[in-house]
Amino acid sequence: METQSTWQTVAILIARLIFAAMFAMGVAFKLMDMGATAGYIAAAGFPFPLLLAWCAAILETLLVIAFLTGAFMTPLALIGAVYVVFLGFAFHGPSHWAGNQAEFGAFMSHFPFAAGLLYAAVHGPGSVLALKQGWPGRA
Repeated sequence: METQSTWQTVAILIARLIFAAMFAMGVAFKLMDMGATAGYIAAAGFPFPLLLAWCAAILETLLVIAFLTGAFMTPLALIGAVYVVFLGFAFHGPSHWAGNQAEFGAFMSHFPFAAGLLYAAVHGPGSVLALKQGWPGRA
C-alpha cells in the first residue's frame, strides 16, 4: 500500500473539515428554527415536513461525525451524495428557474458538492485521524 505524502494527508484532512463544516452549518440552521425548515419542506410539497426536517438534521449530524472521525465515511458519503442531488432537484430544480434565475446557480452548486462526496466515498478518510470503520472488506 502506498503511503500518503504530507501534502496529501493535509489536503484530505482539510477536505474532511470542509465537508463537516458544510453539513454542520446545515444542522445548526435547522436546529435554530426547525419550524422554518419544516415550512420550507412543506412549501416544496412534501408530506410530514417536521419529520423530514428532523430526519435531515439527523442525517447531516451523522455526516458531520463521519467526516470528523472517518468512521463509516464511505457509506455516509455515498448517501450524502444522493441526498445533495435530491436537494438540488427538490428545492432548486427546473421548475424554479423561470421565476428566479439565481435558482439555476443554486441547483448547479449541488453537483460539484455531490462529486466531492462521491470522490470522498471512493478514496475514504485517509490514513490520519480516521477510525477504520465502514463496510465489510473496506476501511
